[in-house]
Amino acid sequence: MASGYWIMTFRSLSDQAGFDRYAAAAGPVIRAQGGRVLAVGLPAFAYEAGMLQRVAIVEFSSLDAADAAYRSPEYQAAVQHLVGAAERDVRIVEGLPT
Repeated sequence: MASGYWIMTFRSLSDQAGFDRYAAAAGPVIRAQGGRVLAVGLPAFAYEAGMLQRVAIVEFSSLDAADAAYRSPEYQAAVQHLVGAAERDVRIVEGLPT
């Protein structure tokens, strides 16, 4: 079964404290939902139309698990800390079969 991934880019960050509250709340929820944070931070390199925006990549056991974790009430409660603090783009993609 192929893994599922959250690919998040943060277009803007206007309230660091709100972002920090999100990160503190989201981390335990992500882990409890079976997620594993693979990468977080600014890109080391950005090519073509790439932008130097904060990126996070989270792996789940399947596409369904990734979607369920994102939609969970616990994660959505953590996301509320980003309201007025950050603007982000979230994509959920399926990994290649192994």
